[in-house]
Amino acid sequence: MRVVHWIALVLVIVGALNWGMIGFFQIDVIASIFGGQAAAISRIIYALVGLAGIWCFSLFKFLACCDIKKGK
Repeated sequence: MRVVHWIALVLVIVGALNWGMIGFFQIDVIASIFGGQAAAISRIIYALVGLAGIWCFSLFKFLACCDIKKGK
């Protein structure tokens, strides 16, 4: 798997965990760490997580390719 896929996957997991914390406990971890939702670094991280989510759509193609090769 390419490095870009791993980075995208890690960012998507970070985003999912952050959304879980927001949903269950009303705590935005990214905003808490980096000074609020309007802080530039928080917005950059949110944007990177969003781009990683879009990039992960390409993983569907990768997974489908692997399933075909295994005969499933």
